[in-house]
Amino acid sequence: MRITGLALVPPPTAADLPKVTPELLASVFARYSRSNQGIGAILAKVDLANPDASIDRILNFVDYGHASIGGLTGGLAIALDDVSMWLAYKIFEIAQMADGQESSTRYITMDAANLPGAAELGIPDDLAPRWSALMARAFAAYNSEYARLDAAALADPGLVRLPPDAKPAVVTRLRKNYALDRARYFIPLATRTNLGLVQSSRMWATTVKHLDSLPHPEARAAAKLIRDELLKQSPRLMRHSFAEKSYAAQATQELAASLRLGLERLSAAPLADEVWVHTDRSAPPWLAETQPVAEALRHRANRYGYQGTATRRMRVTFAWNNMALAELRDLNRHRTGHRYTPFIQAGFYLPPEITHAAHAGLLADQLALTRELMQRGSPAYVYSLLLGAQTPFEHSTHADKFIYEAELRTGMGAHFRYAEHLSAVLREFFRQVPEARDWVVEGTAEPE
Repeated sequence: MRITGLALVPPPTAADLPKVTPELLASVFARYSRSNQGIGAILAKVDLANPDASIDRILNFVDYGHASIGGLTGGLAIALDDVSMWLAYKIFEIAQMADGQESSTRYITMDAANLPGAAELGIPDDLAPRWSALMARAFAAYNSEYARLDAAALADPGLVRLPPDAKPAVVTRLRKNYALDRARYFIPLATRTNLGLVQSSRMWATTVKHLDSLPHPEARAAAKLIRDELLKQSPRLMRHSFAEKSYAAQATQELAASLRLGLERLSAAPLADEVWVHTDRSAPPWLAETQPVAEALRHRANRYGYQGTATRRMRVTFAWNNMALAELRDLNRHRTGHRYTPFIQAGFYLPPEITHAAHAGLLADQLALTRELMQRGSPAYVYSLLLGAQTPFEHSTHADKFIYEAELRTGMGAHFRYAEHLSAVLREFFRQVPEARDWVVEGTAEPE
């Protein structure tokens, strides 16, 4: 695992502006909120040759907590190389205020050499050889199915939906994507990936504190590396980034709940699709919602258009019983509201082009290892999962954000399984909010 901090520097056109560190920026804005002077007068009192003294002087005067000041530091960028897909998922779950990107699965090395060591992940020593052998078999299954599906699509171009007049390079790319998107369910969740995030010192401190409170060695190692890097840019505010009792207590309870539920439902058989949607349009009597849903939606040119109060105020919670981790990793990045999953294997998804029976031995052995880790109470059970593992997943947000997600995940270029999941939720949403049907654009996931 490697951590890199990326400094944000003013563009050349801003060369005449004062150059301040993230903490000095935060302290100046904190002082600004306790003064009737303009920002220029406050900056004039700052000694840019000795910014630390200016920061301490301001923070001694301004009696704000670290959180409110930490949010003023601007975007601090961190790149994390060679973390497991599980850790990338967890960081996106925790850092809900961050902007970030993760390496696409289409560009990750699919080989057992691209796994962290068992000790890094907390795999018990006596199970490490068994885990390593299973992961190698999972990669072998991925590569064999990828080669088979790619050859089938090459022999029968009709298997892949193509846009009209697609050029040869596009045909090749979509054929490769067809194979990868169906074989990817064998990819181990422990596979290394990379991600980069930008967020304020306040949110970094919360993220690192959360990571440091988890029982996974990889998470705690990442917390230390991120903290050490950010101490260079925001030393005072990152002092509040160590493990904390309330975070650790909740992590312990959530792990116990996952182990209990996971052992009850552990299965390699595929789960049938079920969805659940709850909409809430209630409003206080002195501020009742009067805008028709159609008026909230009909003025948009596309999904990025602004919606009205009828959908912005409507609460929506939607959930699936069977979200494969392959899809969960992306749907988890929709930042609004709250997302929750026990992160278990209640079933195992494979697309129709791949049969479970052909891989029964691998799936049985993977299930047995997951059961063994769960029975031991090991948080490392997550690293025995493959991307086909199905888990319940719930997302609570507002209707405008839900509609955006539904239109995006069924739109052009969307993965076929995203489109199935979101179309099912949309059908139930339309049953409860029928007046939205004419104004929400459900796509067909056409290739792009």
